[in-house]
Amino acid sequence: MLDVERWAELRREHFVRGVPIKELVRRTGLSRNTVRAALRSDAPPVFRVPERPSKLDPFKDEIHRLLKDDPKLSGVRVREEIEPLGFTGGKSIVDDYLREIRPMFVRLRTHQRTVYRPGEVCQWDLWETSEPVPVGHGQLRRAWVVVCCLGYSRAGAGALIFSKEAPDVLWGMTRCVWSLGALPELMVWDREGCLHAGGGRPTEAYAAWCGQLPVGWHFCEPADPQAKGGVERLQGYMETNFEPGRRFANHLDFQLQLDAWFEKANGRVHKTLRERPIDRLLEERQVMRPLPAREPDLDRRWVTRVPPDPHLRFDTNDYSLDPNLVGRRVDVRVSQREIVAVAMDTGEEACRHERVFAKNKTITALEHARTLRERRGKPGVEELIVEQRPLSVYDQLIA
Repeated sequence: MLDVERWAELRREHFVRGVPIKELVRRTGLSRNTVRAALRSDAPPVFRVPERPSKLDPFKDEIHRLLKDDPKLSGVRVREEIEPLGFTGGKSIVDDYLREIRPMFVRLRTHQRTVYRPGEVCQWDLWETSEPVPVGHGQLRRAWVVVCCLGYSRAGAGALIFSKEAPDVLWGMTRCVWSLGALPELMVWDREGCLHAGGGRPTEAYAAWCGQLPVGWHFCEPADPQAKGGVERLQGYMETNFEPGRRFANHLDFQLQLDAWFEKANGRVHKTLRERPIDRLLEERQVMRPLPAREPDLDRRWVTRVPPDPHLRFDTNDYSLDPNLVGRRVDVRVSQREIVAVAMDTGEEACRHERVFAKNKTITALEHARTLRERRGKPGVEELIVEQRPLSVYDQLIA
């Protein structure tokens, strides 16, 4: 069969240039009848396959009924429903047909392009690392990264945390905001459990954090990641570009490498913006509110009494306390980097430890261990004297 180009060439040679049919047959090697049919035809030849009935035709009405009841019904379930009715076809024809007609029953969402003003929006997400992060003592621990992305400049930042509790997530947000260097107007989150109290309302901890800065908040609708597509794309870029091929000595090394990666990523030309995020961030900072003088107080705090075994338990670890303060109440303060306890009556420091993220460890300060040893060796402790009878007494009893 002739293709469109050859058909057009034959007609051009014959009707425009006057080449006879015999010469066209000699030049092209086609039969005389083929050349004459091409010259008589007003349209290029088209290959048409005669339509054959499909095995699915008798069951299309039933498929429409099933999709009307449940538009998201899978192809496997559709086949299971129509096979008892006599369907003997395979998987492909059912899946192809469902792909064609499903949009008739499912209302597809449309999206609009959004343009952000400088300093207007900062989008947030919580990304779980693909592998546990080393935390020392030969242990690995499940970890998350709080990720943010400014809507206008697309500049991003990230902070490593080891729980999804509000103090840790809010600490990660604080670190990211301070990395950006200014305050946006609105914080956009999905419905993260420690931040969202239901019905679009923030939890008390999140509302207090926003009030200290101050910034506004907005929660996306359920199952609506498109509403914060900027941070979603940044997170996808992290998954394919940051983690693969990297090794981390511990959580501090992870954070250092993450900061270096964001510094490099913010300096690259953004594919959509055609500009570097760092350049747009400098412009954006001019209209953003400055950071407050102090970061929000996010430390965990509670009051406890120093037990006879002078240790404080937090996150499965035991931290030593000053044995001289046994029985007295202390104010405990736990941050992301250290654990501090202070006696409430005198203000004496009961302990100051670097926070350990490994599990089930006992951390003892050298001065606490020395104090315990000295207290055990002090005189004045009454010794229990046990009478020792001669063995002859027992021999007489046995006899």
